[in-house]
Amino acid sequence: MQYQVIICDDSKLGRRSVNRCLPEGFASEVHMAANGLEAMEILRAQPIDVLFLDLTMPVMEGVEVLQHILLEKIDVAVIVISGDVQPKMQQRVIELGALEFIKKPLQEAQLVETLKKFDLLPEQV
Repeated sequence: MQYQVIICDDSKLGRRSVNRCLPEGFASEVHMAANGLEAMEILRAQPIDVLFLDLTMPVMEGVEVLQHILLEKIDVAVIVISGDVQPKMQQRVIELGALEFIKKPLQEAQLVETLKKFDLLPEQV
């Protein structure tokens, strides 16, 4: 199985970094969003399996995205990848439904382990 994915980060470098760390064959399609509003527009328009979400962004921050996902009952696995390493923030995003909080800079092995942990790694990968 391959997944429909959104990578949401206001940094183009951040989006590319996450995309490079995705295991080969993981995604059938990768959508890029530069802020939470763009991510929400994609989530509302089509089914998405996995959202990789930064927290600190202009227009709509990651916490707001998580709140909208809950309110709108959107079925998507969310993995937060952020430089905001405050324990309270990490706890908050988990309470809002994120599966995991990964600290930036992203390491490929850490992403792969997280995907395995939540059974998001397709068998052929």
